[in-house]
Amino acid sequence: MSGGAVRERHGVAGGAHRAAGRVVDILELVVRTHEGLPLRELSAQLEAPKSSLLPLLRTLTARGYLEQGALGAYRLGPKAFELGMASPAHRAWPEIARPALRELMRRTGETVFLGSLRGDGTAVVFVDKVESEQVIRYTAGVGDRRALHATSSGKVILAFLPAPERERILRALPLKRYTDRTVTSLPALRAALAEVRQTGVCVNLDELAVGAAGIAAPIFDRDGHVAGACAIGGPTDRVRPRLKPLAAEVKATARAISALLGHRIAPPPASRKDQP
Repeated sequence: MSGGAVRERHGVAGGAHRAAGRVVDILELVVRTHEGLPLRELSAQLEAPKSSLLPLLRTLTARGYLEQGALGAYRLGPKAFELGMASPAHRAWPEIARPALRELMRRTGETVFLGSLRGDGTAVVFVDKVESEQVIRYTAGVGDRRALHATSSGKVILAFLPAPERERILRALPLKRYTDRTVTSLPALRAALAEVRQTGVCVNLDELAVGAAGIAAPIFDRDGHVAGACAIGGPTDRVRPRLKPLAAEVKATARAISALLGHRIAPPPASRKDQP
């Protein structure tokens, strides 16, 4: 009888180890894609029955480590990102950027934000900020979320995402109207994003809140992927007369942060007169 009890305990332990390993397998697969993976794809890649994966997926979703999109794909959830942001590697990104953010605030006098795309692609999240010393200033907290289509940070990130990922997000995005200036149609938003890609900067005047303005530029990682946005925010009446110099400052700061992350801009091809 004791032998049978020992075998039973080993069986339970083995099953527990397999379940734990399967959870890690799921997370490692999901983290590789912004688009997420549906159950059938997870089942195929893990060579595991859907019936055995579904309880694990439901638990991970209920605990916030995964999120399920409108089309059924599983993506990393906020709890997974909280764990990631607690790691030294993720803490380093805002820390690397902070001196440049402080200098941008000093040069512009406006609040400066570092934004990144939320894991499910539905919002931009502020991961760091340097607040203006002005009495009247734009303010928001680290961790606050803002609509992608109504903010300079959100639109600049959208603009520089790979086209398939951008279109997936756009098709699922609720284009809520916040003010009379909010872009609420897909054709108009696509046109605005095309302009952002051309100019390398996004200017937002009164689109999220009347009286609030933002200017953002993209930050790229060493692989050339958009990692986030550098932005300033301030009262529209103070920002509007200085759009050109402020945009130049934001773009320069975003380029500097990108370089710190290892991004290198490829040199332009040599012209005929430059060639030997």
